Amino acid sequence: MKHLILACLLCGAAPLVQAQCPPPQDHSERMSDLITAIKIAPDARAAQIISNKMWDLWDDAPDAEAQRMLDDGLARRAGHDFNGALKAFELLVAYCPDYAEGYNQRAFIRFIQQDYAPALTDLERAITLSPTHIAAISGKALTLMGLKRDDEAQTVLREALALNPWLKERRFLTGDAPATETDL
Repeated sequence: MKHLILACLLCGAAPLVQAQCPPPQDHSERMSDLITAIKIAPDARAAQIISNKMWDLWDDAPDAEAQRMLDDGLARRAGHDFNGALKAFELLVAYCPDYAEGYNQRAFIRFIQQDYAPALTDLERAITLSPTHIAAISGKALTLMGLKRDDEAQTVLREALALNPWLKERRFLTGDAPATETDL
C-alpha cells in the first residue's frame, strides 16, 4: 500500500483523500427574522442596514477554505478581474456544491459577462439551496430580462419584492406596481 501511495505521489496523481466542504450553516431562522424586519423597515436607510446583515449570512462560507475562495472571488470581481473571479467561484462551487452563495456569485459574474443562460442555471441552483436568497431571486429576475423573458421576470421580481420591498430592482416593475417613498 505504501508503494501505491508513493507511486501516485510521484506520478502527480490526485491525493487519495480530498478535503470535503462541510454543510453550510443553517441561518434560516435568523434570515426569517431579517426578512420580517425588512418588510416593516421605516425607510431605505433602515432597510439597508438589515440587508447588510442578510449579506453577512449569505457570505458566511461553510469553512475557512470556502471563505478564502469566496473572498478571493469577491476581491477579483471588485478589481474587475471577472475571469479570475469566475475561476474562484467555479472552485468554490466544485468544493462546496451545497453552498448557495457560490452559485449566486458565479451567476453574477456570468450576468456581467451577458452569459445569461448559465447565469440562470446558477441562480436556480442557489434558490433551490436557499429559497429566501433575495439577491439570487432578484438576480434571476434581471437575468430573465436579459433573456427577454419579461413576463417571467416580472413574476420573479414580485417574489423578490415580497421578501424585500426596498430592493433597488423595483424600478424595473411594470404594470400596477406599488410605489414606495424612494420611488418619488
